[in-house]
Amino acid sequence: MPGHSHAKQGLAKLALGAIGVVYGDIGTSPLYAMKEVFVGHHPLTVDQLHVLGVVSLMFWSLMLIVTLKYVLMILRADNNGEGGSLSLLALIQRKSGGGRWGASLVILGVLATALFFGDCMITPAISVLSAVEGLSTVQAGFDGWVLPISIAILVGLFYIQSVGTARVGKLFGPIMLTYFIVLSVLGVINIAARPDVLMALNPIWAVRFAMNDGTLAFLALGSVVLCVTGAEALYADMGHFGRRPIQLAWAVPVLPALMLNYLGQGALLLDNPAAASNPFFLMASEQFRLPLVILATMATVIASQAVITGAYSVVQQAVQLGLMPRIRIDHTSASEAGQIYIPVINWALMTMVLLLILGFRESSNLAAAYGIAVTGTMFITTCMMGVLFRRVWNWPLWLVAGFVGLFVLIDGLYFASNLTKVPDGGWFPLLVGIVIFIMLTTWAKGRALMIERLREAAMPIAVFIRSAANSAARVPGTAVFMTSAADGVPHALLHNLKHNKVIHERVILLTVKIADVPFVQDEMRIKQDDLGQGFHRMVLKFGFMQEPDVPAALALAKNCSGEFKMMETSFFLARQTLLTSDKPGMAIWREKLFAWMLRNAESAMEFFRLPTNRVVELGSQVEI
Repeated sequence: MPGHSHAKQGLAKLALGAIGVVYGDIGTSPLYAMKEVFVGHHPLTVDQLHVLGVVSLMFWSLMLIVTLKYVLMILRADNNGEGGSLSLLALIQRKSGGGRWGASLVILGVLATALFFGDCMITPAISVLSAVEGLSTVQAGFDGWVLPISIAILVGLFYIQSVGTARVGKLFGPIMLTYFIVLSVLGVINIAARPDVLMALNPIWAVRFAMNDGTLAFLALGSVVLCVTGAEALYADMGHFGRRPIQLAWAVPVLPALMLNYLGQGALLLDNPAAASNPFFLMASEQFRLPLVILATMATVIASQAVITGAYSVVQQAVQLGLMPRIRIDHTSASEAGQIYIPVINWALMTMVLLLILGFRESSNLAAAYGIAVTGTMFITTCMMGVLFRRVWNWPLWLVAGFVGLFVLIDGLYFASNLTKVPDGGWFPLLVGIVIFIMLTTWAKGRALMIERLREAAMPIAVFIRSAANSAARVPGTAVFMTSAADGVPHALLHNLKHNKVIHERVILLTVKIADVPFVQDEMRIKQDDLGQGFHRMVLKFGFMQEPDVPAALALAKNCSGEFKMMETSFFLARQTLLTSDKPGMAIWREKLFAWMLRNAESAMEFFRLPTNRVVELGSQVEI
């Protein structure tokens, strides 16, 4: 499979890489999850019922949501090796043909993607801030340094993205493995002091907690869910490592380390209720706290790196699937196709992360904003999985209803609990999600309308060839006219004939299509038709994880009246200027937003890797 080298690498090596990249987010949750439950916006009394009830909820959340739903079930839904909301959407549409649920599924997939970006902004801020806050457990005078140090770390992290993270990435696995071992050791030491905490593995304690005070238990779910943040990353990062290495890494060492650490924090709280102020760092004896702060900070930087890389991958998929304008994507590695850097996304993310840190100032305040995006995405994934089980995997209805019903209930409870945090900061990811959702849907709708308007005005190609081929002067060389429609005459060709009054000896009407699979093999890349009189229709297909390189694809073309020589080939592009109108389709404000996005999109020349000195752009006006 192009772009994947899983078979060539050992399972253990890939699992070690997955520990560093895939599990960074969920691995750093112990830094703030337990603390937020007991001293956050809905604090609990630190007593046996609440401690054992909360640890029990965390254990069963990890078992049901992460282990059963994601590791065992959702990882099976791979689109030719790739995962994530957009990849799942493409898989369902391809296998089931869209059907009556097609439009609803697209909206769900886009909404999940929009919420993901809210998560991408909060994760680096809360994880790095919570790690550096550990300095206050080392010495009280360090409190004033928490914000400056956190900001310096994050600015440095975003700054090095343009260099590429391949070399640094090799250290991620070993560092995170060390971190998970330390989590386990801290947990075991504290469990040994209070072995009665192991009673929390019995779900009866979660039930007792809920029955004792249903309202408080419901509100506590908004903080308990922090222990599963990062579960979506397991699915989104499947293309980088493959299913089995991710499953192996979860079984050993991630899940045992997380559970031992949460049990250890529970044991510490049973022994010393005052430790609720920062149970993760107070698990360690005083002389080990500074090294623990340093290790935890390294782990949060790695978790942030994984989220940033994930954002780049999702943006690349969204561009290829027609949900975002063309955007500059740089490749930072000659050997790894997945190593990409997107400048505008990088600096936008950095700006938002820094604003979050300066605005919320403490990890506990940020925890109020965290969770809504995560639980919203989980709920949407469950709905999409129901369609996959029934329409693609052909599961019996009773089994689909049972599985989906269970997780709609669980995800729904977590999401509802997080909605109570909207006034305290939960509004932020919702606002980000709404803005991005509007932009993604506006681009997709505007693009469809523009193609429709151009098609309405297009002349049939057979008529054009008959009337123009013999009447216009033919000049040597090849002209490639890029067009989004695989029929009709491109506007650029009509404008070229109108202004220059010539037609090249060989004319290629070229359409680039992005398939709903991650990778398209070279032998399946080109579809071509000879239209006669030196005219050829050509369609190039690329996967949504591939970069559309038109000159490289043309070099593969055969039976097209000879090979393509770039110095004898001219590429003609149409640059549309949008005119807003009151035609049905989109509101005027959305038309203006679409026009702005169109003006700021990367030029087709750079996006399709066309040689800069062989491109001619011809403008036209379109009303939508």
